[in-house]
Amino acid sequence: MGDYSKALEFYEKALEIDEKALPSNHPGLATSYNNIGQVHNDMGDYSKALEFYEKDLEITKKALPANHPDLAVSHLSFAACYEKMGDYTTALKALKNAYQIQQKAFEEGNPAFASTYSRFGRVYRNMKDYSKALDYFQKCLTIFQRTLPERHPNQAITYSNIGDVHRLMGDYEKAIEFHRKALNIQENV
Repeated sequence: MGDYSKALEFYEKALEIDEKALPSNHPGLATSYNNIGQVHNDMGDYSKALEFYEKDLEITKKALPANHPDLAVSHLSFAACYEKMGDYTTALKALKNAYQIQQKAFEEGNPAFASTYSRFGRVYRNMKDYSKALDYFQKCLTIFQRTLPERHPNQAITYSNIGDVHRLMGDYEKAIEFHRKALNIQENV
């Protein structure tokens, strides 16, 4: 795991093939740009990641309807990058764009909202707005409880996130309660 240079090599080869085989406004090309951006984001090269995310968004906006879920994915990529950069205001703006698109594309409670709610929660936690963070993590958990198997790792992550917010708020009993729920799932997966 974590062999970014190998991942980048394969994604760049895929991009070369896509650039030769697909029209310049094809969604598949946008996906290749997003994949390369993701690797740069994971490597901590945020300016390069943003460059590729911008290419992804540009193509996606031209190629797909304004309420297409792939457009939300593009905005979520920006949000993840800005969150890692510590630019929480810009991350929130990108998240709000993604969320507005998801609201048009999906019914409320669709599993697609879970990752958006989770990212909102992380950004608000980093901004020390703990009540909003808890609200979003709870929305995420509600979707996971309704749509995933009972002991799914994503539920454990969300319980852990909720526990972390309670810890930051100084409510250590609640923090322990949620971290125990997370641990219980992780031990039984």
